Amino acid sequence: MKNHNDLLIDLGKQQYFYPNRMGRVILLAMEEILGHNGVNAVLNLVNLPEYMNNYPSNNQDFNFPFEHISHLQVGLDGAYGPQAGRGLAVRVGRASLKYGLREFGSEIGMTDLAFRLLPLQAKLKNGIEAFAALFNNFTDQRVRLEREEKYIYWHIERCPFCWEKQAKAPCCHLAVGLLLETLNWVSGGKYFEVEEKKCISCGDSACTIVIDRTPMG
Repeated sequence: MKNHNDLLIDLGKQQYFYPNRMGRVILLAMEEILGHNGVNAVLNLVNLPEYMNNYPSNNQDFNFPFEHISHLQVGLDGAYGPQAGRGLAVRVGRASLKYGLREFGSEIGMTDLAFRLLPLQAKLKNGIEAFAALFNNFTDQRVRLEREEKYIYWHIERCPFCWEKQAKAPCCHLAVGLLLETLNWVSGGKYFEVEEKKCISCGDSACTIVIDRTPMG
């Protein structure tokens, strides 16, 4: 259970966290994409040596802070350049689904046979709602869904991916990658257009990722 609600960082701001096992998921996904040495290079670049050869424990303790998640994405940009870093962050987000389903799939019902047999639009709706509930219930991230006939809007109102960052363009590429792979998995291999349109790092009130309900092709 959460035990950090009264913790404050030195600047007087409230700290927010992912559970250890979700931080572990991100680092395992990074290792799959970058290799062991690549992960260590990124961790060294952003001054997070405590995770080198020592990923967070596989438990629900809230000890993986938002700023570390944001720093990991900054590290990808620093190590590989902004354009390549963005592509790698999307790939890490996509790879995170495999490890995330292993850890949380049964808890959110997405690995149940009954879910897999639903019609596409029902799976899309239920899958997106399940993932939003996962973040809202198991992390300090806050997601609000908005639905229209053609689009689903994934609003991250408290976002770890751009935490304490300032940017000229939306930069929550890990989140975009995770949603891309989630939709691909839910639909049995179809590709959906997913794009972040607004970002807290750009001065917006929330990070808004727009999902086209109709698969391409």
